[in-house]
Amino acid sequence: MIAQLETRLDEGLNALSLTLDATARERLVQYVVLLHKWNRAYNLTAVRDPNAMMTRHVIDSLTILPWVKGPRILDVGSGPGLPGMILAIVRPELQVSLLDSNGKKVRFQKQVVMELGLSNVTPLHERIEALSEDQQFDQITSRAFSSLNDFVSLSRHVLADGGEWLAMRGRVDTDDVLPDDIEQIGSHDLSAPGDPGERHLVRAALRR
Repeated sequence: MIAQLETRLDEGLNALSLTLDATARERLVQYVVLLHKWNRAYNLTAVRDPNAMMTRHVIDSLTILPWVKGPRILDVGSGPGLPGMILAIVRPELQVSLLDSNGKKVRFQKQVVMELGLSNVTPLHERIEALSEDQQFDQITSRAFSSLNDFVSLSRHVLADGGEWLAMRGRVDTDDVLPDDIEQIGSHDLSAPGDPGERHLVRAALRR
């Protein structure tokens, strides 16, 4: 399985024109190994095949790297750590907090942090509404929200001055509007090699 995952990862990295060091590559493969193992008991993702996990979770998460600046990132509804854990693995200079209200998923996040030795990841077992305004993040990302409005509205109290939201979306929804004081600052088509699904990234920020 390891060799197949390494091949799938390298194909994705080549297609995205990304170069990673050996440590990051090894950690991404080990992440999928752990996800596949834990998924049998904890149902962390509907994706069962480890090669599909590499494509649909790891490579998909890497597609937003060109817009990731940090240094403080909050991943809301992170689930098993997507995309935040993946971003933290390939960009060790980032400080990434993974937020989820599901205890099983946060336990998995903590196990990954421990086994992979990730010093720049903080799993948080909370709802977004419970986070204190004292915690401020330069970028807030999510793959989990069905409503863009809900995502920005519920997390705006922890967005730092000059910060932005990175919302990973499926199809473009013309009915998905932002609050009046928040503007879209970018919309980018995403393509995860090997995954034909429609994906795009919406970037938003407070109006100045």
